[in-house]
Amino acid sequence: MHTVAVLALDQVIPFDLSTPIEVFTRTRLPDGRPGYQIRVCAERPEVDAGAFTLRAPWGLEGLRDADTVIVPGTAAITEPPSPAVIDALRRAAADGTRIASICSGTFPLAATGLLDGLRATTHWIAADHLAAAHPEVEVDPDVLYVDNGRILTSAGAAAGLDLCLHMIRRDYGSAVAADAARLSVMPLEREGGQAQFVVHDYTPVPRGSAFEPLLDWLRDNLARDLTLADIAGHAGMSTRTLIRRFREQTGSTPLQWLHRARVRQAQHLLETTEHSVERVAAQVGFGSPTAFRDRFKRTTGVSPHTYRRTFGRPPEPARDRPAHLPGSVPVAGHAGRP
Repeated sequence: MHTVAVLALDQVIPFDLSTPIEVFTRTRLPDGRPGYQIRVCAERPEVDAGAFTLRAPWGLEGLRDADTVIVPGTAAITEPPSPAVIDALRRAAADGTRIASICSGTFPLAATGLLDGLRATTHWIAADHLAAAHPEVEVDPDVLYVDNGRILTSAGAAAGLDLCLHMIRRDYGSAVAADAARLSVMPLEREGGQAQFVVHDYTPVPRGSAFEPLLDWLRDNLARDLTLADIAGHAGMSTRTLIRRFREQTGSTPLQWLHRARVRQAQHLLETTEHSVERVAAQVGFGSPTAFRDRFKRTTGVSPHTYRRTFGRPPEPARDRPAHLPGSVPVAGHAGRP
């Protein structure tokens, strides 16, 4: 039987801790046997889990002969793991154990050096911090998980489910993984990556910046077919000067900023209206629905239709109307009552 050791560090995120426990515990092979044995391991008997304290039945020795070690997310991402934890993870990797992290569990895993030179991911909100703290790691903030063979990482929260189902499919095949997915009320594969969940806000500029009026004007004119010359003309400067100063203030070019602003407005319209994709494309200034779909998918990782299906408001329920016999007339004052 495949043994999975779940390493609970201090300030462990309970959701991330419970995800592999639940998914792997409920996995059954075609003959009904359990597919996994679970161990919850910790450096000390008691672990601070924020809202409560948990007792781990296994110490770090539980990692030694495990087939898979999972490092759940921790709220203490700036605190490196202890030398004992780092040594235990390195020893497990040296023994050929598969090691996976969920959400911010990538941070203690990166501290061991096991991710050096590898592609990895974490919750999108912490991706920049991971890249700054561990520049030797290639951080990809747009994906749900990364599989490097023996070392795997996943994004936040529900992406831990995606990663666990992926490992089950690797271990026992698609049929067993599909059954585990059904028990978790999850698709075996989700469309798109993490990018669809990122709020693509406008790039901030310093308060009182000379560019604030220009950015306000751009937001008010997203539907127009604006060229770089149009923007430079409104700003009262040459295109070369505009590009240089715009990059100094926002970190991007005027057209890059405009595309991002249009996609953000399109997200809002897809979430809050029932306008067709073609209409949304026109409302946010794309010359064709095809160009809009291409830009939207490059930015968010999913199509406009998929984004609306995931984040759009549900349709208003149809109100029941009373049925009347052919030729009958509703009584005045009572029309529409059930």
